[in-house]
Amino acid sequence: MADDEANPTGTDRDNSRSLSRLGRVLFGLGLALQATEDFRDMEDSIEYAESAGVPMPDLAAPFASGMMLVGGLGVALWRLPKIATGAVVTFLAVVTPTMHDFWNEEGDASGERLAFFGNLAMFGAALAFLREAYRS
Repeated sequence: MADDEANPTGTDRDNSRSLSRLGRVLFGLGLALQATEDFRDMEDSIEYAESAGVPMPDLAAPFASGMMLVGGLGVALWRLPKIATGAVVTFLAVVTPTMHDFWNEEGDASGERLAFFGNLAMFGAALAFLREAYRS
């Protein structure tokens, strides 16, 4: 029996869409708010990028933060979802192993390990939303 036949009112589908929308809003706003924090303390973000060996950190750090801000807002508002989620996926795919390479840390790497795993979880969510963007 098809889903519509089992549930003619579509309530399950509506609930699923509401949960997906809530997830997108929370995820996107979280990214956008983190980016605003990066912009508030851009000198530290640039220094951190420089310490990780990022080329042209004066340009790369603001560009990456801008990408996260625009992508996060796009996901939260579900505007240009393919571009927004693609920007978030790209950002996380590049930044996660570059900036949080805990396996290369000497001494206590717990902070970088935690950041890496947090980004890994966000990367998974971003991929799920990217799939959703291509289905709609």
